[in-house]
Amino acid sequence: MANQRQIPIEAKEYNEWLANVKTGIRHCQIKAAISVNKDLLQMYWQLGHDIAIKQSEAKWGDGLIARLSRDLTAEFPEMKGWSERNLRSIRNWYLTYSQYFEIRKQVVSKLESSLSENETTTVNLEIANPKSTLETPIASSFFSVPWGHHVVIMQKCKDLDKAVFYIEQTVENNWSRSTLEWQIESQLYERKGKAITNFAHTLPLPQSDLAQQLTKDPYVIDLMGIRPEMTEREIESHLNSHILRYLLELGKGFTFYGSQIQVTAGNGDFYIDQLFYHVKLHCYVVVELKAGKFKPEHIGQLNFYVSAVDEQLKTEQDNPTIGLLICKDKDDVVAEYSLRNVATPIGVSSMRIYDDLMKEFKSSLPTVEDIENNLKDYNIE
Repeated sequence: MANQRQIPIEAKEYNEWLANVKTGIRHCQIKAAISVNKDLLQMYWQLGHDIAIKQSEAKWGDGLIARLSRDLTAEFPEMKGWSERNLRSIRNWYLTYSQYFEIRKQVVSKLESSLSENETTTVNLEIANPKSTLETPIASSFFSVPWGHHVVIMQKCKDLDKAVFYIEQTVENNWSRSTLEWQIESQLYERKGKAITNFAHTLPLPQSDLAQQLTKDPYVIDLMGIRPEMTEREIESHLNSHILRYLLELGKGFTFYGSQIQVTAGNGDFYIDQLFYHVKLHCYVVVELKAGKFKPEHIGQLNFYVSAVDEQLKTEQDNPTIGLLICKDKDDVVAEYSLRNVATPIGVSSMRIYDDLMKEFKSSLPTVEDIENNLKDYNIE
C-alpha cells in the first residue's frame, strides 16, 4: 500500500463529490433538527397536559407554575423555556388544541360509523398518534412547526380553524417566523381562494379546484419605494426587483418567466406584462396588473394574451394557460358578468397596497391615496 501510486485528484470530479457530501450532511442536519423539534414539542404537550391536570384535579393553582419554573430552571440551567410565561403558554397551547383535535376525532368517528359495510370510502383527516402518552390524536404536521411559530399563531389567531390553517401552511411552505407573521398580518386566511374565476367551467377536475385555491383576493402588494418621477417602465422594474416578495404573495409554485414578453399576432407585436409558470398546475400563468378599477374590456385583452401563450409557448406537456387580472379595485358583479361565456380560464382579483409595515412610523409613510395618485399620474392601463 505504501508504494501504491496516488492518482491526482481531478478538481471538477472532487468538487462534484464534495457538493454531494455537503448536501448529505445538511440533509442529516435538517432531519436531526426536525426530530429534535418534534421531541421537544411532544414533551411540551405532555407537560402542558400534566400542568392542566395538576391545576384542575390536584387544585394546586397558579402557584404551581411559579414553583415549577424555579425548579426546572435550577435543574436544567442550560435549557431555555422554563420561564413562567413560557410554561403558561405551554399549558394554554395544550388546552387550546386538545379541544380542537378531540372534536376532529369525534367527527372522524361519526363519519366512519355512518359508512355502510359495503362502502369502501375511507375517511382521512391526516391524524396520527405520535409516540408519547398523549390522550388525544394530533395532526401529523402539528409537531413539525417550531415552538416560536406556535407562540406567534396563538397570540395572533383566536379562531381555531384559522390557527390550524397557519400551522398547515407553515409546514407546507416551510415559512420562517417573519414570513408567518407577514402572512397573518396580511390576512392570508381570509384571502386565500377568493378570486372571482371561471375555472369551474373552463378547467377539468381536479385542476380547477387547485387553481381556485391558489388564488387570493385581494393580493397584498408592497409598492413602497415608488417615487413621483418614476416612469411606467421604472414602476414595472421596481416590481421585478422585488420579485421574491412578489412571488411570496403569489404563493408557492409560481416561477417567474419574465416581464414584457413579446407575442406576435398578424402584423403586430404585443407585450405581456408578466408571465409565470406554475409547477403544480403545470401551466403558464399570465398576470396583468391594473392600477385602476376593473373594466369589462380588461378581460378581452387578457383573453388575447392567454390565447397567444397557448398558441406560441404551450407544449403538449403543459396544461391550459391561466390568466390572472389584478386590479386596484373591482365590482364583483361586473367581474362575474364579464367572465360568463369566456372559454379561457381567467381569474379576477383586487389589489391592496401594504402601507402598514411599521405602525409607529406610519405618519411618515405615504398613504394609500398618495400612492394611488402617483400611479394614476403614469396612466397605467
